[in-house]
Amino acid sequence: MSERGLYAITDSALLTDGKLLPYVEAALIGGARWLQYRDKSGDADKRLAEASQLAELCRAHDCQLLINDDLALADQLGVGLHLGQEDGSLSEARQQLGPQALIGGTCHASLQLAERALIDGASYIAFGRFFNSMTKPGAPAATPALLREARQRFSVPIVAIGGITLDNASPLLDAGADYLAVINGLFGAPDAETVQQRARQFSQLIHAS
Repeated sequence: MSERGLYAITDSALLTDGKLLPYVEAALIGGARWLQYRDKSGDADKRLAEASQLAELCRAHDCQLLINDDLALADQLGVGLHLGQEDGSLSEARQQLGPQALIGGTCHASLQLAERALIDGASYIAFGRFFNSMTKPGAPAATPALLREARQRFSVPIVAIGGITLDNASPLLDAGADYLAVINGLFGAPDAETVQQRARQFSQLIHAS
C-alpha cells in the first residue's frame, strides 16, 4: 500500500449528470491512490450499482476503494470503509471486514478520538477540517500543529481533509499529512481533463514534499 498520496472523495451533488465515472477515472489516471465513495442518498440500488462500477475502475488503476458509512456495502464488495463519529462502530467494522481491510475513522481535531479509533481497529486517522469547506461548513477546525503532534504519536497514515486546494496543501504535507483528502478541489471542475490535471498536480506535490 502506498503510504502517501491523493485521497479522492466523491460527492453526489458535484458528480451529477453522468460525471461520476469519467471524473473518477480521470482522478485515478492522474494518480489518486485512495477513492472514497460518498453518497448520502437512501437509494440502495443506485449505491450498489455505482460502487460496483467504481470498484472495477479502482482495480484497473491499482487504487484502494473505500465506502463512506456503509459497512454492509463495503462487505458485499470486499472493499474498505470510512466511518464518521456518528456512523457505526469501527471495532464491529474491523471484525466484519477482517484484518486486511482498509478502514478509516474521522477524528475531527482530536488526538483522543484518533487514539480511540486506533484502539478500535482503524487503519488510518483523518483530521479536519483545515480550511473552509463546502462539504462540511460547520465542522471544527484542525491545525498543522495538530498534524505535527499526531505525526509524533501515531505510526499509521494520517489524512487531512477540509477545503484543501493546490494552493493551501503544502503546510499540511510539511506538518505530517500522508494523504490529502480532496472533494471540491478535485471534482469541482468543468471537465474530466481538468480533474486529471489537478489529480496529477496534487500527486506531484505530495511526492515532492
